[in-house]
Amino acid sequence: MAGHQQPGGAIVDGLAYWNKIKKPVFVGWFLFWLLMVAVAVQDHLKGGGKHIWEPIFWESSSALVGTLLLLLQRRKLTDRHLLQTPAKWFWQQILPLPLFSTVFVVLVYSLRHSVYALLGLSYQHDGWIKVYFYECSKIFMFFGMFYVVIFGLQAYASLLEEKENAEKSQALLRDAQLHRLTQQMQPHFLFNVLNTISSLMYTDVKLADTALSEIAALLRASMDLGQHSETSLADELKLLQAYAKLMSLRFIDRVEINWDIADDVLSSKVPVMSLQTILENSFKHTVEKRSQLTHIKISAYKEAGQVILRIEDDAGQLQENGQGSGVGISNLRQRLQVLYQDKASLQLTDLSPSGVMTELRLPIDVGNIAS
Repeated sequence: MAGHQQPGGAIVDGLAYWNKIKKPVFVGWFLFWLLMVAVAVQDHLKGGGKHIWEPIFWESSSALVGTLLLLLQRRKLTDRHLLQTPAKWFWQQILPLPLFSTVFVVLVYSLRHSVYALLGLSYQHDGWIKVYFYECSKIFMFFGMFYVVIFGLQAYASLLEEKENAEKSQALLRDAQLHRLTQQMQPHFLFNVLNTISSLMYTDVKLADTALSEIAALLRASMDLGQHSETSLADELKLLQAYAKLMSLRFIDRVEINWDIADDVLSSKVPVMSLQTILENSFKHTVEKRSQLTHIKISAYKEAGQVILRIEDDAGQLQENGQGSGVGISNLRQRLQVLYQDKASLQLTDLSPSGVMTELRLPIDVGNIAS
């Protein structure tokens, strides 16, 4: 079965490839013969000829037969499998030229003699041997030039196709990576949320019930966003505010959160659950470890062609608690690389006298990069 399918597939593939390059080939072919007609007319007039239709007919008959021969050869001309070996490709085209030359001479001169005879005229030309070798040399030269042009067009089309396929493969790989990373985040996020409920159940049942309502809204928002790799900062902040409210219920009187969000960045695209990941990191490594009040500031603004997102606390210590090596932060770093390559950065910095600042920098035109 496979042996029978392969030739048919090759023919279809070759014809499809011919369709990609046939327009520039025929435009070039038409312009070439138009030039040949113009030159023939000029030479005819200079030589004292009176009937302009004659040189036009001579070259047009050559163009007609030459076009038919080119069409007969189109399958060999579009053989992509030999593009990597130019010598074999050109040899495959040149091999039938002696036969094509003979057919060309027979058909062209038969056509010319027939038309002249119908008009009651006699078509005069040099001896047949001279005519044959003259026309053969023209065929070899003209077809040879066109083989070079067609080979160049095919090579260029093949290069563009390979580039397009590589871009599609890269996009599919990126989507698969993002899907894997996003799916990895959801269980991690759910695990931490359930831990919050668990801790509240032992201290304040009423507060735990309130927290359950917040969790329902939070999970609903996270599920909506979880289907995408990016979202607007405005939607990301809705998720972040729900998470911050839930964590404030868990660590009541132990955390105070201040928001400083510029209006002109709300429409900017950000990775889904990126700020939630950073804020979760602050709670895990700072708030959970202290009984005193921790101040957290969340800010977002534009600066030097970038969107700057910052979450900073006044009590953390980066060197001791290893805030930058957890699952959430590691996952976020990978997503940033997949989405934006080197156009985004995530940096954790110690503050003086104490505290940790996590800064996420994104390009403003993130939508174009991610697409």
